[in-house]
Amino acid sequence: MYPALTVTERLTDDTEVLWVGSEGGMEAELVARANLPYRGIRAAGVHGVSLRQLPGNLVKLWQGYKQSKQILKDYKPDVMMFTGGYVAIPMALAGLKVRTLLFVPDIEPGLALKTLARFSDKIAVSVNDSARFFNKKEKIKVTGYPLRQDLMKWTKADALAYFGFTSEKPVILFTGGSSGARSINKAVIAILDELLKRYQVIHLTGHLDWETVKTATASLPQQYQAFPYLHEMGAAYAAADLVVSRAGASVLGEYPFFGLPAILVPYPYAWRYQKVNADYLVEREAAILLEDQYLQSQLLAQIDTLVQDQAKLQHMQRAMKALAQPQAAERIASMLYEMVEDRG
Repeated sequence: MYPALTVTERLTDDTEVLWVGSEGGMEAELVARANLPYRGIRAAGVHGVSLRQLPGNLVKLWQGYKQSKQILKDYKPDVMMFTGGYVAIPMALAGLKVRTLLFVPDIEPGLALKTLARFSDKIAVSVNDSARFFNKKEKIKVTGYPLRQDLMKWTKADALAYFGFTSEKPVILFTGGSSGARSINKAVIAILDELLKRYQVIHLTGHLDWETVKTATASLPQQYQAFPYLHEMGAAYAAADLVVSRAGASVLGEYPFFGLPAILVPYPYAWRYQKVNADYLVEREAAILLEDQYLQSQLLAQIDTLVQDQAKLQHMQRAMKALAQPQAAERIASMLYEMVEDRG
C-alpha cells in the first residue's frame, strides 16, 4: 500500500481520491493519516486455502463484488489504480469498464497481480526484468519504485546528527521491516559485542521482538540505536554505510536512491519474490546474498569483509546508485492522468 500512498502525494490538489481496502483492514489507519477517504469491502483469498474455507471465502468475494459495484456507482471514477492483494479482485471485476493501472512492486508478480494484469489497461513495474512475467508487453512501462518525499530530504551529516553518531566509525543498519525479522534480530544480538568494537549500529527490530531486544541491550552505549519502528527511515538510510535486511520490494527503490550497499537475507518461508528481488541486485553487483540459515555463522564475517574492502564497498555503492529512479511516483501519477485524458 505504501507505493500507492506515495503516488497520491504527487497528485494535484484538484484530484479527488478514494481509497478502497478491506473491511477492518490495518491500512485504514494509515490511509486516514494521509487524509484520504476510505471505503472497506469484504474479500478473501481463494488460492491455497482449505476446502472447508473455500465456500466462505467465495461468498466474501461475491459480497465484495456487490459492494464494489455500489462504490463505483456512487463515486464514478475516471481511472483506478491497483497494487495487488485479493481485496482488489472484486473491484477489478466490478470495474471492467473503468480504465485501470496496475503497479507491480516486486520483480515477480504474485497470483493476485497476475490476475489483475488481465483486467488492467496499463502496468507499471519497478524494473525491466518484470516484463518477462507478462504476456502483453505493450501494456508495460518501467517507472521505478515510488519513493516517499520524506525519505528524500536527508543528507549524511544531518542523519549522523539525528542519531548522535560521529563520522569516525562506519554505520551498519539492520532492518527486517515493520514487523521485524526474528532471525536477523537474533543474529545481531549474538554478535553485538563485536559489532560495537568497530561500528555504529542502527537496529530496527520490528514490534514482535522489541521488548526482548530492549531488555538485552538496555545498558549499551550511544553508538547502538534500537527502535521498534522508525518514522524517519530516510535518516537511517542516509546515515548507513551498509544495510542488512530482507529483500522486500522497497529495496528496489529505496536502497538505489541512497546508493546503499546491502547484505540481503530473503525471507525463506514464502514464495520466491524476495529471492528474485535479491538476485536482481546481486547480479548487478549492488548487493550480496546471505541465506537465512547462515545468518548466525556468517553475518559478522560478511560485514567485516565488505567494510574492510573499501574498493568493493564503493563499487557496490556506485552500482546501487546507478539503479536509482527517483521520479517513479511522478511517472505513475502521469500515467494516471494520461489514462484519464485518453478516456476523454
